[in-house]
Amino acid sequence: MLTPLPGWITATPPETLEVAAFKSGAALAHLNLATSADHVPQALWRERLALAAAEVSAGIAGRREGAGAMRDALHLTKAGDDPGPAGNILRQWSRAVSRPISVSNLGRTLEGVAPERIALSLDATGPTPVDRAALTLEAVLTDSPRGEIAALILADAVLSRALGRDHLLPLLGPVMTARDLRLRGEDLRLCCHRAAVRGVGHDR
Repeated sequence: MLTPLPGWITATPPETLEVAAFKSGAALAHLNLATSADHVPQALWRERLALAAAEVSAGIAGRREGAGAMRDALHLTKAGDDPGPAGNILRQWSRAVSRPISVSNLGRTLEGVAPERIALSLDATGPTPVDRAALTLEAVLTDSPRGEIAALILADAVLSRALGRDHLLPLLGPVMTARDLRLRGEDLRLCCHRAAVRGVGHDR
């Protein structure tokens, strides 16, 4: 069990962008401290969050399969067979969390995202890691408005790398909605800061 976030971080009164950024920074710092212990099963934790993110992504894509159906579609399908649309969504997230973050690994995972876009995203600059992730979301969705799943995976990769992690940890993917992904500019940045706090508290 990870230590719960302090209540003042999770409280959600009307916030300015600056307050939301402060809270997301506190939540991410708490996460790094809480998960640095040797007893935390990092790979299993990433897979659990990948399944949660895949379920949300399936809903964004208009699919109705739940987490159990998606897991069965992927893991009960014979090697080389197509697990179907929902199973493919889970496969993308599972591949993303199982391999170290790199342009080549993400290029083999993401559909419709050029290696140049991945490289630019991983080198993104911004005032905070969450701002870098928000800029990545906006850039990918501007290039490909229907590329929500790839945009979320790449945004979480950017966020994870900015936090000093070698592997992608899904924090935005399990909590962001289709409505969130239609936002742009400061509205999207504010949404991502709030989502980061929810993502940290999503699965203990």
